[in-house]
Formats: sequence, structure tokens, C-alpha cells
Amino acid sequence: MSSTAAEPERESAGRNDPSAGVQKVLLGVGWTLVGVPLVYGLVQTLRRVVTLFTG
Repeated sequence: MSSTAAEPERESAGRNDPSAGVQKVLLGVGWTLVGVPLVYGLVQTLRRVVTLFTG
């Protein structure tokens, strides 16, 4: 009844699980949805800061 015997089974099941690929895609979509507006906002802020301090 050792827990070490069950651990390799879980690891190998995770590698062949098709939902793992779906999760990676959803993670990428999520980061894109957050990252693009974030980068846009940072660029706009930096442009206005430059204008503010250079006159």
C-alpha cells in the first residue's frame, strides 16, 4: 500500500491526456488576452511620460 507505486501511473496518464493540450492552448489564449492590452497600455504610458518630461 505504498503511495510510490501509484505516482508513476498518474504521471504517465498526464502525459497522454488530450485535455493537457487543450489546457495549454487556453493558457496561451488567456495570456494573450491579458498581455496585449497590458503592453499597449505600457507603451501609451511611456509615450506620454516622454512627452511630459521633454516638453
